[in-house]
Amino acid sequence: MTKVRVRYAPSPTGHLHIGGARTALFNYLFAKHHGGDFIFRLEDTDIDRNIEGGEKSQLENLEWLGIIPDESPIAPNEKYAPYRQMERLDIYNKYINILLEKGYAYKCYCTPEELEKEHERQTASGIAPMYNRKCRTISADESNEKEKANIPYTIRIKVPEAKTYAFKDMIRGDVSFASEDIGDWVLVKANGIPTYNYAVVIDDYLMDITHVFRGEEHISNTPKQLMIYEMLGWQAPTYGHMTLIVNEERKKLSKRDESIMQFVSQYKEQGYLAPAVFNFMSLLGWSPEGEEEIFTKEELIALFDEKRLSKSPSMFDKNKLTWLNNLYIKNLSLSEVISLCMPYLETSYDLSSVSKQWIEDLIEIYREQLLYGAEIVDLVQMFFNEDVMLNDEATTFMADESIPNTLQVFKEKITLLDNLTKEDVKAAIKATQKEAGVKGKMLFMPIRIATTGCMHGPDLASSIVLVGKDKVLQRLLKWQ
Repeated sequence: MTKVRVRYAPSPTGHLHIGGARTALFNYLFAKHHGGDFIFRLEDTDIDRNIEGGEKSQLENLEWLGIIPDESPIAPNEKYAPYRQMERLDIYNKYINILLEKGYAYKCYCTPEELEKEHERQTASGIAPMYNRKCRTISADESNEKEKANIPYTIRIKVPEAKTYAFKDMIRGDVSFASEDIGDWVLVKANGIPTYNYAVVIDDYLMDITHVFRGEEHISNTPKQLMIYEMLGWQAPTYGHMTLIVNEERKKLSKRDESIMQFVSQYKEQGYLAPAVFNFMSLLGWSPEGEEEIFTKEELIALFDEKRLSKSPSMFDKNKLTWLNNLYIKNLSLSEVISLCMPYLETSYDLSSVSKQWIEDLIEIYREQLLYGAEIVDLVQMFFNEDVMLNDEATTFMADESIPNTLQVFKEKITLLDNLTKEDVKAAIKATQKEAGVKGKMLFMPIRIATTGCMHGPDLASSIVLVGKDKVLQRLLKWQ
């Protein structure tokens, strides 16, 4: 069998998006499952939209996820290099000349204004807009005259007439397109830069790409690419078009949708764990056999089966991601959780007056509930604020007439303690229960709200120890 070779080929026009990351991930899993190669190639021909650092950002975020290319612009295989399209213009020109010589392509001298006018005419007439082939029949002499006069031109393909382009999609099965529905599309723009549908064929063939997993928006590009393969006498790769990723309202993800963080770098910056994001994204449009959803990268490589890729849109469930990330955090050692949280604490709070042990104890009590690293900042704010601010629900609860007495008794018990320990605080709470004659919610909730400002949280005794005796007493004074 031919060695499996797949590619992820982004444009450096932005940072690594969820959709692009999933495309890279499924290509990677497929390649590694079959003992093949995963190639990173850069489609940088849209020079006006390229951003500085776009390539670096893509590679760094893929690496963070654990998706390491076997070949890339920074790790080239000389047999296939270069990996940036703008460094391959001579290669594209070679094959354009072949297409022109064989009569499969022609030079088009129509101006943008002429094309726009024709587009408007067709639209107004209810015709599906496509190029009217005005330049398809001009003579070689006329074309040479225009070229000598330095009239700008594009190069278009001669779409064959009455032909069906069919392929078997790995996900969707049999797909076909009629050539009469496809206009003579542009191979090379007037600036000499190739279009996506032309360059991608040359690159995929010369790089021995065997399989292509990509988003469903590329289905309509496939017949255009199949034309080039056929005209040059090449065998096309096997295609698989993945379904859309939708939000919780079942709408296609839009970069304007601010309810979801849409770039991999945002999850990295917020302190999500790469293995958890890798695991989560593997389930966006693919499912293993059975009910299990927690997998290591190695397990996913072993299990990956393209036949189990979904034909239905996959929903980006934020709650599922945070649930999954929490499970991964729970499996970290305490020192790893501390390392995860410390950068966020150091940025948000002055830690100079507290001990290293106090910080570690603080992080430890939130270890079980922490959803992502940056969340620690909001979770622990009560330990750094001088006073507490109650929400409406807590304020309403604290209006009960029995609460001042409960808090007075608890304050007396705390005052008697020299140093707060977890055991001593538990004993003080128990003594308060007996003396104030309260229990359950009416015992624990008032003490928690008064000392921490929260209705819910980690172990109460541990929280009170970390708040500290002086601050606890100061907060209890408010309720006398």
